[in-house]
Amino acid sequence: MDNTNFFERVYAIARQIPYGKVTSYGAIAKALGAARSARMVGWAMNASHGREDIPAHRVVNRKGLLTGKHHFDGTNLMQQLLESEGVKIVDNQIVDMEKHFWEPPVFME
Repeated sequence: MDNTNFFERVYAIARQIPYGKVTSYGAIAKALGAARSARMVGWAMNASHGREDIPAHRVVNRKGLLTGKHHFDGTNLMQQLLESEGVKIVDNQIVDMEKHFWEPPVFME
């Protein structure tokens, strides 16, 4: 699998996540037709840091945990970004994940 192309496909979906919403690594992988590739989606999100066009803070694990937070500058930047969009977080976990969850559409090339 071509990682560069896969990462760009992940970023294309991440750019669509609406303000105030989150999605999961697994949901992005599923939308790409690679349901077992949630970990690769995580690698792609980690590689996206420094790219302001990718809202990496809106991608969390399936339970709403801010598992990628240690990849952000500052202690609580991921949480602060989400809270600024109206997403409530307690103990590194999104409160009312169902309300904030966005299901990405299936990605067609």
